[in-house]
Amino acid sequence: MIVRNEEDTIGRCLSSVYDLVEEINIVDTGSTDRTKEIVSRYTDRIYDFVWIQDFAAARNYAFSQATKPYILWLDADDVLQEADRKKFAELKQTLDPSIDSVTMKYDLAFDEYGNVISSLRRNRLVKRANGFKWIGPVHEYLEVGGHIYDSDISVTHSSLHHDSDRNLNIYEAREQAGEDFSPRDLYYFANELLDHKKYEKAIAYYHRFLATGLGWVEDNIAACGKLADAYTHLGHKDKALESTLRTLQYGSPRPEACCRLGYYFLNEQDYRSAVFWYELATQIRLPAGHLGLAHAACSTWLPHLQLCVCYDRLGEHKLAYRHNEQALAYRPTDKRMLQNKSYFETILGISGGQEQE
Repeated sequence: MIVRNEEDTIGRCLSSVYDLVEEINIVDTGSTDRTKEIVSRYTDRIYDFVWIQDFAAARNYAFSQATKPYILWLDADDVLQEADRKKFAELKQTLDPSIDSVTMKYDLAFDEYGNVISSLRRNRLVKRANGFKWIGPVHEYLEVGGHIYDSDISVTHSSLHHDSDRNLNIYEAREQAGEDFSPRDLYYFANELLDHKKYEKAIAYYHRFLATGLGWVEDNIAACGKLADAYTHLGHKDKALESTLRTLQYGSPRPEACCRLGYYFLNEQDYRSAVFWYELATQIRLPAGHLGLAHAACSTWLPHLQLCVCYDRLGEHKLAYRHNEQALAYRPTDKRMLQNKSYFETILGISGGQEQE
């Protein structure tokens, strides 16, 4: 792990894994709080690394301290929940030594019902002898190869605080220094600009990224969707539509793009077209081992709720009711959906949850 001023989260993280690993290596990049004191309760393998605005350099130094056959990496605001602790313990007993890397789900955000709403996969457990390296000063990635196993273990991201300007400042300093950005840097710089509502500059960088033709396909698809979001914020709905459709250049429709297209046609009052795209969003299943960012809402409750709206406006109230019920299955106390339920039960003459013929 690499850490800096993580006294609020580091103990929680280490408590969730300390008995699952044979060695804990912590690289501190300049903490001024109680981080090291807390870490010392779990390990004496604590190393200092002078921060040089380069996450990959720090992570590679951390990897260099490892001595065991496999390396598990985490961030200070990550935890393994009890069910995943058990899965990890089982994996250790059954792991084929020919495996070079194990991917795990990274659950990034949850709704108030505990549903995962944003997740991706990362190579989490890697064979030390392979010497895999981290690449990139910011939004770094671990370059791996060989025999990769996609596990069902999840690492849960549970952040308490975040330096929202840190990454943007790093990119802007590199831009001012005249550095040449890789396609990956162009994409992540655009993301930072979008997050900071610098929409026009974000659009320019997304176009620069896509123009390279060298981006990872999942980043290409995501960039088109984020372009659509930026154009929407600026009130350019036709360009937003064009950007959403551009995702189809790079692969089959994803639930996020389908929901964007459904929303466009819903606002145009073309409800049949909206229904087509929202229905498709509910049917798409991403392949096992999918590494791109997935927004679960776009294939679960959200399209069903929007289908409820569309069918209601088309006067097809039974279908509207059924889709609202499907949405409620994911969010059982959602006030909007409960109001919809009451509305449809009244106009359909439904009693006790049973539709009347």
